[in-house]
Amino acid sequence: MIFHVSSPEDWQAAQQTGDYRNSTRGRTLEDEGFIHCSRLDQVAGVLAAYYTGAGPLLLLSIEPSLLSSPWREDEVAPGVFYPHVYGPLDLPAVVAATPLAVAEDGSYIVPSV
Repeated sequence: MIFHVSSPEDWQAAQQTGDYRNSTRGRTLEDEGFIHCSRLDQVAGVLAAYYTGAGPLLLLSIEPSLLSSPWREDEVAPGVFYPHVYGPLDLPAVVAATPLAVAEDGSYIVPSV
């Protein structure tokens, strides 16, 4: 399983268009060339680095075997790998869209999915 952070609005728009094309906060698949994802143990760091104060968010759980777009783990720094999807996310590959709770300190709480 790989994961992607989404705004509820972006996920709702995907329901209308039939696929998901946002790469990361404020950037599309077309802007980046891929969709940023992470393993569950990486989600908290991604949220802290890029989504502080972003408002309501969802954690999309993606089953890679259901993707029609290619994906791979890319090295983003020496010895640090993140999964990236090189095309739109097929909606059936997103097996859950879990709302992220916010802690008292404003940080997001990553669910154990």
